[in-house]
Amino acid sequence: MSEQHAHAHPHEHSDKADSGGNTQDPVKQMVQVMSNNGWRITDQRRELAEIFARTEGYLSPKDVYDQMTVAYPSVSFDTVYRNLRLLSEMGALEQFYFMEGGLKFRTSCLSHHHHHLICINCEKTLTFEYCPMEQSIELPGSFKIINHRFEVYGVCETCQKE
Repeated sequence: MSEQHAHAHPHEHSDKADSGGNTQDPVKQMVQVMSNNGWRITDQRRELAEIFARTEGYLSPKDVYDQMTVAYPSVSFDTVYRNLRLLSEMGALEQFYFMEGGLKFRTSCLSHHHHHLICINCEKTLTFEYCPMEQSIELPGSFKIINHRFEVYGVCETCQKE
């Protein structure tokens, strides 16, 4: 493997302008993705975006549901879960499966392509600039790749010392 490094810059959102000239306000970014995909921007959907904007790290569907019911007591778990899956398919959220914690979501970093090193102990995530898809790979049956994810699970340096 070439001299590639994992960069320890957890996904922190800044107010710097991205290449599209938009400010990287995570609420605006997620609402824009919803809008681009033909969703009507309801107060509930804006609240969903705000929950992720004020949370660093991962949220389980139950975590999101618990926060949503504070403002919207009648919202169903199924509705929240369906919206999370759809937002993930749209690229607004990244989903990860933790062996202990199950499926969790976090806001996508849309500014550049990278992959993740994820600590199975504390869930700290490091971005990883190496992309295995840049290698030439033989795919069967004229398979056309639309998107891909690459996650490496392990134990971070801090947790190894404890």
